[in-house]
Amino acid sequence: MEDEVTYRCCLVGGTFDRFHAGHKLLLDGACRNSERVEVHLTNDNMASVKSPYVQSFDTRLESILEWADEYAGCPLTIHELEDEMGPAPTHPDADAIVATVETRAMCEIINEMRENDQLKPLHIIEIPHFMDGIGGIVSSTRIRNGIIDQDGNPWINEEQYESVLKMAKALDDELKIPMGELFMGPEDDPEIAMLATLDALPNPRGMIVAVGDVTVKTLIDMGFTPEVALIDGQTKRTKLKEEDCVSTSVFVHVLAAENPPGLLTPSLRSAIENAIFADESVVIEVEGEEDLAPILIHLIAPLGTIVLYGQPGLGVVMRITDIAAKERCRDLLSLFEIL
Repeated sequence: MEDEVTYRCCLVGGTFDRFHAGHKLLLDGACRNSERVEVHLTNDNMASVKSPYVQSFDTRLESILEWADEYAGCPLTIHELEDEMGPAPTHPDADAIVATVETRAMCEIINEMRENDQLKPLHIIEIPHFMDGIGGIVSSTRIRNGIIDQDGNPWINEEQYESVLKMAKALDDELKIPMGELFMGPEDDPEIAMLATLDALPNPRGMIVAVGDVTVKTLIDMGFTPEVALIDGQTKRTKLKEEDCVSTSVFVHVLAAENPPGLLTPSLRSAIENAIFADESVVIEVEGEEDLAPILIHLIAPLGTIVLYGQPGLGVVMRITDIAAKERCRDLLSLFEIL
């Protein structure tokens, strides 16, 4: 049986971005029956072609080493991969290579090249995909797209997804603390704080989601239309004068959502999903309040999304969606009451 075979040297190649459960399965399959394993990790130039949000080589390398430390007796070394095939076609000591269903064809091409050079073909160890909690494949792409965490779990569970959620009173003080970087500026001249915020945008940047009428209007008045905006026609729970309202005509699409104060509704969640994954700019007009919307936005949005909202009397808060932001918002959502 294959499980009883011990290979001399097994090769593994990949990007290993956002080290996840599928990566662990792949490396476990390589290490289980090999005397030693060589991991050939794509360099930053190759990885950046996939996405500007792929982690750095050093970060990805560290994640593999941490896993290897926990995997008792795994004889693993890591090497920089500079091209698609790496050393596999000419490696004199390798006798096995790990593949998924997508990469098996490439491994067979490698074996043809080896045979042409009078080298023995590599035994191809095909590892099945690790499936996530919502029926998809656990992959770095799905993690970067904000759909699942690194263990394959959705960021919003099924019950929360379909329910009206009520904020717990205990969260009042915590939600008043800015969740991100605060750019200070006078309340009567919001462009000062917004200018500092725009100057601090990363390059390249993800989509900008602006929450709140003052935040959205300030951006538009400065000639900047965010990809997604959420407004409720109020500021500090006071209805805005007509001249202070956001002109929705600058957006390609206008969506509506119902979301009473202190709640997060399926209506708001659905509108945020549709807006974030739209190809053109969207404004969501909320009947009720959009104050709690950043929690849902971070949980739904792809990594790298930039969320902007006003902090009354202080300025503008910018928070870039990353794993830490998603984890905090999931923790906050877990404290909401399901109605």
